[in-house]
Amino acid sequence: MMHESGTGGAPKYGIVPQMPLTTLDGVNVLDNTTYWQSRVVNDTASVGYYATKLESGVGISLSASRHAGIMQYDFPAGEKHVLVDISHYLPSENGGSNVQFYIGGAIDLQPGGKLYTGYTSIGGGFSESAPITVYFCGEFDQPPDQANTFSGRLTDPIQRYHTWSDGPVPQATFGNLSEVAGPLNNRVGALFTWSNASVSTVKSKVGISMISADMACNFKNEEIPSWNVNDTVTAAVQEWNQDVFSKIRVPTDSFQNRTNLVLLYSSLYFMHLMPSDRSGENPLWSNDEPSWDDFYTLWDIFRCTTSLYHLIQPEYYQSMVRSIIDIWRWEGYMPDGRSGNYNGLVQGGSNADNVLADAYVKNLPGINWTQAYQAMLKDAEVIPYNTFSFTDPTASVKEGRGALGDWKNLGYVSADGNTRALSRSVEYALNDFSVYQVAKGVAPNDTQKYLQRSAQWQNTWSHNMTHRNFTGFLAPRLSTGEFNLSDYNPALCGGCEWSSITYEGTPFEYSFTVPHDMESLIQFMGGSSEFERRLDYIFMPNTSEQNLGANGGGITTLMNIGNEPDFATPYEYNYISKQYKSVQRARELANQYFHDANYGVPGNSDAGALNSWLIWQMLGLYPVVTQPVYLIQSPWFDDINMTINGNATLRITATGLDNTNSYYVQSAKVNGKQTDQNWLLHDDVMVNGGTIEFELGSQQTRWDTGAAPPSPGHLVL
Repeated sequence: MMHESGTGGAPKYGIVPQMPLTTLDGVNVLDNTTYWQSRVVNDTASVGYYATKLESGVGISLSASRHAGIMQYDFPAGEKHVLVDISHYLPSENGGSNVQFYIGGAIDLQPGGKLYTGYTSIGGGFSESAPITVYFCGEFDQPPDQANTFSGRLTDPIQRYHTWSDGPVPQATFGNLSEVAGPLNNRVGALFTWSNASVSTVKSKVGISMISADMACNFKNEEIPSWNVNDTVTAAVQEWNQDVFSKIRVPTDSFQNRTNLVLLYSSLYFMHLMPSDRSGENPLWSNDEPSWDDFYTLWDIFRCTTSLYHLIQPEYYQSMVRSIIDIWRWEGYMPDGRSGNYNGLVQGGSNADNVLADAYVKNLPGINWTQAYQAMLKDAEVIPYNTFSFTDPTASVKEGRGALGDWKNLGYVSADGNTRALSRSVEYALNDFSVYQVAKGVAPNDTQKYLQRSAQWQNTWSHNMTHRNFTGFLAPRLSTGEFNLSDYNPALCGGCEWSSITYEGTPFEYSFTVPHDMESLIQFMGGSSEFERRLDYIFMPNTSEQNLGANGGGITTLMNIGNEPDFATPYEYNYISKQYKSVQRARELANQYFHDANYGVPGNSDAGALNSWLIWQMLGLYPVVTQPVYLIQSPWFDDINMTINGNATLRITATGLDNTNSYYVQSAKVNGKQTDQNWLLHDDVMVNGGTIEFELGSQQTRWDTGAAPPSPGHLVL
């Protein structure tokens, strides 16, 4: 009943599952390797609906509401069973420190076996969390002929237990109507059987709650009142259309490219699956504030996703931001990653700061900015307790900035004292720029301090480092102050993982990630011409020197759109008034790596982060995080109508558009006025609505002769 979507880390949830069975021969309910089944047909999926067929011949149709699901099993002639294993969870393929583990649970069958309730407790997973308890309430459309609970030895769901040397294969004990287990002892569940030969279809509903089984029953009954799967599908489609798809409207006539339509609306779908709005379902504390979970992670979504939420989902976004601040009130730190109502893992900086700053400069209403600023100061000033995670035992990866001691005392993150030293240095700089942005309105006396700290990325910039005929790079600096350039290659990162010098990107890539001070960055790279030459280089095939892993399949360029640090890089030509190159590079990436097919994004979608990057690309804009600025690009549709800020309309039109060869901007108007700037401000069109009119053509025209996009954090140390 519970899953994450599109994430690249260790699994989370996969709990309160069911499995239809057509035989019990050879089945050991304590060992799911004895009954798991492959799918034998192509899956069918659409909004609110999923269908497949198992090798046993059972056809499965699924639909869901916000807190409940409905399952229909179409059995072939013969036996009909449904196994409910409340001790099951999604295991990790490779083991490691953030595997999940079963704590315990309970299941109670009501008389007749048609209704059952209980709970399961699971710990660990991506966030390395404390146990989370999920209550459930299940019901079948017809009473089973036989129903019994089972209990048996605690076993990991993916091991083949006959290989154990400490005893025989464990077997379950059946026969009761109620079972309870924990902590860390028996697995429990129930087996339901229908022997009536005239019954070929069994339907099941399950509600879940973080609070109680009674709440789970209420959700099941209220959200899915019908036993017709199609009724739930219809309700889901209506909700998605109203709340999501209607926010961006484009022509759907025969002249439009169907693939682009599918990419746009499927991307909108995937970027709305996470985080999870659990308001009213917070088991940890009770107040009137919203409650959100499953930030997987803010490191992934702060660049593109949250800024799009701000425009098209302002009420949800306000609720999300309030929840982030409320987590700080009760737990001491805002999250970067969070799942199972537990903070963790922090991949780089304290990126809730970036989310808050972006919301602040765009005047998101309903936020207590005084308290928001206090939450940001906690990130900026207090070193978090080291939880000694196996992921990285050198500093806290649960919350806050684990390398803050170096950042405050040395002015950079030292390579001999910390992991991910270079990526954390540039991320901490952006975090402090975020603090500066909010301080301007809330605590003016703090502004100079945090503006100064936002420039500390320069302390890890080696002006003498040369690679591939380019001079000036981020480079490892020791705690003694010296740069360690021996055998240093900025195009390599040693895996780009937790213990590496940079995370999910090479130092070469991270050398472009200073959005608040592009002016200094261009200067450090040797000026506009050298900056352009270096940008051109990273898009050249076969320039990558690093094994990119799963998120780099098929990518041979240094530029890796499969990971978030590179999201803004193709648009940086705007800062040297060559917007046509931004259009060229970003379009090439989108066309090459995003498809209407299996594996249609480069790597994982990262909880919708890559999907939201594509949406901005299709709209012809790119948001500059922590600033009320959008870089102008080139739209993929000739007429786009967006509902923004609740009830305002932004209309984007494109004359002369042909997505094969006529998509370069020849001229642009904002609210009817010609512009020679390749950027616009949030207040221009994103508050009360407005218009952006493009004249497009096949010529790479340098129309953007006006002022370059701002660098509000410009400061040279």
